[in-house]
Amino acid sequence: MPMFEILLTLCLADAPLECRTLRTSGGEDRAVCQAEARRLTAEWPAEEIPQKWPCVPKGETTPFDLSEIAPGVYVHQGAHAEPSGDNLGDTANIGVVIGDDAVAVIDAGGGRRVGEALLSAIRNLTDKPIRWVVLTHMHPDHVLGASVLRDAGAEVVGHFKHPRAIAAREGSYLEAYERLVGAPFQGSRIELPTQLVKDRTELDLGGRRLILEAHPTMHTDNDLTVYDEATGTWFLGDLLFLDHTPALDGSLVGWLNNLEKLTSREAARVVPGHGPISVSWPEAAEPMRMYLTTLVDRTRAAIAAGVPLGEAVETIGGQLDAPWLLSDIFHRRNVTSAFKELEWE
Repeated sequence: MPMFEILLTLCLADAPLECRTLRTSGGEDRAVCQAEARRLTAEWPAEEIPQKWPCVPKGETTPFDLSEIAPGVYVHQGAHAEPSGDNLGDTANIGVVIGDDAVAVIDAGGGRRVGEALLSAIRNLTDKPIRWVVLTHMHPDHVLGASVLRDAGAEVVGHFKHPRAIAAREGSYLEAYERLVGAPFQGSRIELPTQLVKDRTELDLGGRRLILEAHPTMHTDNDLTVYDEATGTWFLGDLLFLDHTPALDGSLVGWLNNLEKLTSREAARVVPGHGPISVSWPEAAEPMRMYLTTLVDRTRAAIAAGVPLGEAVETIGGQLDAPWLLSDIFHRRNVTSAFKELEWE
């Protein structure tokens, strides 16, 4: 019995928004499946234009729930865990917005297998073309599935600082995920954005607009948010953590200062990068604001008292006022980053 199937979307040449999806056997291994997909797309009649969907493991695709949180807006909740072979790197929330004409995806998960499962789940919802995949920042748990959507015809969109940031870490990201996820990570690659957002950009999905906004250094130096005007849904990426311990890779002071600006804005609901799939705003920001404020206060106090970095990491790193998940992995890293930023104030 074949282990792979080809998931191929065919759009009419004279009506490119009218599409259908074809599933067909792909053989017993990925290489055979990819060769068969290339043959099909090359030989397809000119009346329909095939898009190069990837090969999907038949019966082995990660269970992938897309929950509708508002009309035409779907979210997949990533696991609160380190990437592993068991979760395939599926540890970040992912959004899908469907317009009259096209689909946009917000973030793409931590590997090719996640991207394939995402693509299959979208195709169960709609045959409309996936025109954009928007990356909220460069961290691997959000970007490593984007190549699947790029191969399917989507344009990759990101903050204007995204390419430089990921270029500095590409090797370490891939090496870490190959080690953590193992064999299921094979075939994954980093896909750089080709459409860059320096300030604000609009994407027209047909009957609904998405507003993309580049932010100053906060969680990282390349954070991007996505706002769906039709439903008031705001995808904040990792500018908002809930349950999962926040991860500091930018500026602690910048994060707090700009978080205050973000909470002054209205939204019907927000989607965090990690946490529940939909929460109310701005009250959802309060737990993280308290965490970041406490981190600033305790780190400044340690520096003022002449406590060296190593001791501060052990003392502040052991202090948490709320039951944040994965704190053993992220909290001490945050103390280290905070200390290095604040000691030169």
